[in-house]
Amino acid sequence: MILLLNPNTSTATTTAMVEIAGEAVASLALEGRTASFGPAMLTEPEVLKRSAEAVIAMAEEPAHGYIVAAFGDPGLEALRARVTVPVVGIGEASFLEAAVHGRFGIATTTPLLKDAIIARVAASGLPGFTGCRFTPGDPTVLTAEPAALLAALAATVRACIDDGAQAVIIGGGPLARAARALAPDLPVPIIEPVPAAARLMARRLAETRAADRGVAGPTGV
Repeated sequence: MILLLNPNTSTATTTAMVEIAGEAVASLALEGRTASFGPAMLTEPEVLKRSAEAVIAMAEEPAHGYIVAAFGDPGLEALRARVTVPVVGIGEASFLEAAVHGRFGIATTTPLLKDAIIARVAASGLPGFTGCRFTPGDPTVLTAEPAALLAALAATVRACIDDGAQAVIIGGGPLARAARALAPDLPVPIIEPVPAAARLMARRLAETRAADRGVAGPTGV
């Protein structure tokens, strides 16, 4: 069993992310877990840092792997240090997929997390990052209005393209459905973090099984 760990308290977001991850990799035996404390959406740096505690708490439940399902990947390194099974973050997975296409940008709704997002990309060591673009207004209000959210994100993606991005990440677990809806209507690849994490987890599991058998595993990010 793979546990998808949602560090915010929205069970609806957890359900949506598990469904989307399962659609991306049907062979993953996925279950979702939702934080028992904290906000329904991670929009500020201090809240993002504290959400790492929720990740570690949820990971007390044994699993064959863990997906940290917040774009800032809170608690990712700490969890990896505690367990011997694969741990992936939706942020890091999306960076890896986007970089395959060349220059990449991030479109999202949380401007207060700009520094944290940039730091995560820098830590990945991947070249070609063109920067972040953010939707205007209160992200909690915007995400409650699907049509307005799609329009705002589409404009933000186009701003990333104007910056030179050849692929654009829609940054955020709660934006998973919006990312799926936008992809067909935009002229560059739209990277969805949750499916990216599911695919990365599948590769990490395959590598682990291959290592256990003493044979070479699959290559790639």
